[in-house]
Amino acid sequence: MENHKNSFARLLTIMDELREKCPWDKKQTFSSLRLLTIEETYELVDAIMENDMDEVKKELGDVLLHIVFYAKMASEINKFDISDVIEALCDKLEYRHPHIFGDITVKDSKEVEQNWEQLKLKEKGRKQSVLSGVPKGLPALVKAYRIQDKARSAGFDWEEKEQVWDKVKEEIGELETELKNDAASLEAEEEFGDLIFSVINAARLYGIDPESALERTNQKFIKRFNYLEEKTIKQGIDLKKMPLDDMEVIWQEAKKVLE
Repeated sequence: MENHKNSFARLLTIMDELREKCPWDKKQTFSSLRLLTIEETYELVDAIMENDMDEVKKELGDVLLHIVFYAKMASEINKFDISDVIEALCDKLEYRHPHIFGDITVKDSKEVEQNWEQLKLKEKGRKQSVLSGVPKGLPALVKAYRIQDKARSAGFDWEEKEQVWDKVKEEIGELETELKNDAASLEAEEEFGDLIFSVINAARLYGIDPESALERTNQKFIKRFNYLEEKTIKQGIDLKKMPLDDMEVIWQEAKKVLE
């Protein structure tokens, strides 16, 4: 524990020095750091996806730097400092875990999540929607998952997870109908959105992270397509002029080679 305190104290001292003496750090504001913070968060997510613990450690440090940076800037205008941030977090964690720090009993993680959402609403001191805590700026796929998860915490969910497949099939049928009518219509786009939403819901019900699943597929496609591209370059073949059947042969080869 003492080592943790020393390391954190060292970081705060460095931050003070940078803010006072470094031309770049001195000119930063909450607004100027915002996009960089988003970038650092995605870099952390990439490292986690790659299961690269050295990179995870590095990217966690970058995210921590931004937290300390924001707290330092806030302290300069007498709003709050890093101690206030930590104390507020500790208070919140204790309040939202009454089964650990209070006398509440829970039987499983599902009840923990339900209690968390209810306590979160109580903290606001006024009536709020269950979905009000979903950030507007989240990517659409992640936002859909969080919307569904929060609705579940309020009891709005399928009784049996298998029921979701009827909804997926229903949305496929409605999309096919709209595509036949007018593929460029707003209605077709909305039906496509409904289908994606229902598939994300299925992923949630079966304990699959749709964002991670899609990213794994993205990376798999990139590797296979790169293999296809490199193979055709070596053969002196223009990929754009290559018959699809010939592409499929190399694609299947890539699947075996890159497994």
